Amino acid sequence: MTTSTSSAAHRPIPAPDNGPHLRPHLHPRPGTGHAPSHHGELLQGVFADSDGRPCAGLVTLPTTTPGTRADFTPHPGTPPDAVTVVPADRTKAARAARLAVAACAARTGRPAHGGTLHLTGAVPLGLGMGSSTSDVLATVRAVADAYGLRLDPGTTARLAVRAERASDPLMLDARPVLFAQREGRVLDVLGPALPPLLVVGCLLGGGTPVDTLALPAPTADDADLRAYAHLRDRLRRALADGDTALVGRVATASARRAQRTLGHPEFDALVALARRTGAVGVQISHSGSVAGVLHDPHTPGAAARADETRRALDAHHIPYTRTFTAGGAPDAPHPPRSRTLRQPWTPNSCSLH
Repeated sequence: MTTSTSSAAHRPIPAPDNGPHLRPHLHPRPGTGHAPSHHGELLQGVFADSDGRPCAGLVTLPTTTPGTRADFTPHPGTPPDAVTVVPADRTKAARAARLAVAACAARTGRPAHGGTLHLTGAVPLGLGMGSSTSDVLATVRAVADAYGLRLDPGTTARLAVRAERASDPLMLDARPVLFAQREGRVLDVLGPALPPLLVVGCLLGGGTPVDTLALPAPTADDADLRAYAHLRDRLRRALADGDTALVGRVATASARRAQRTLGHPEFDALVALARRTGAVGVQISHSGSVAGVLHDPHTPGAAARADETRRALDAHHIPYTRTFTAGGAPDAPHPPRSRTLRQPWTPNSCSLH
């Protein structure tokens, strides 16, 4: 079996400088947490770790909006598993709240109480934008806030995987990492930041929601492992060089490999229109229907090319969602932020719920 040349497997999750832990409260008080979402993946597959073990991994395309807010109100004297969630169908968030209560009570020595969890936000369900991880992450942060704690990303990731079986790396503050979503660990830190991207978002398959956990577990033979290792190395080089075009080629190759499982009927048309409108490539959710046509915002006429892409999507009856910017060096004077440029998506668009 071919193994990756990277020595980063089994890396601990890097902790950002969030300052010291807050002082634990004598009794839990109402807490609030927030979490972003993502726009599918730039790369997903199976990668050999440093021990030669095949491991499912992904690199997400982060976006600051839409997101989730969680408000947790403890009820002293109630059993720790007595958590009520609104909306009531967010069972993964309920599980995360119970796990987080136990973890925070153990850390602080304070009693573990049940409580009420309220979730609000506009992350669409089942499209591959990390809705469940956004719920879970916001929940864990709200419970930790109620206990006067700020949990490190590694602890948060482990709680997220226990709560939902597979987690996106939303707790890592948009850093481009290869993340083992079923194990909650970083396989590789690929670089400091993605280069700037102008993304024209759309929905494949008519926006039909996908049950991520109903998909077959990813598998790979030696040829697949070699192909994924090659894409991983190319993406690392693209980030080191700030090469937006190479990012687009890697994302397109990864999306094309995913069609063996997903089989989106519009995929070839999407790639063709991206080529015609001067895009650098396409990216998709490998476990949903959201997709994006990637443009280099530094290319002259990029905004006009994005508008042309939107019109081409309409002509092919591929639902358009929004156009936004992502990536950019974190220490740039004015780093690009994820923002809607025109025709913003809303939760009721395209009958997604």
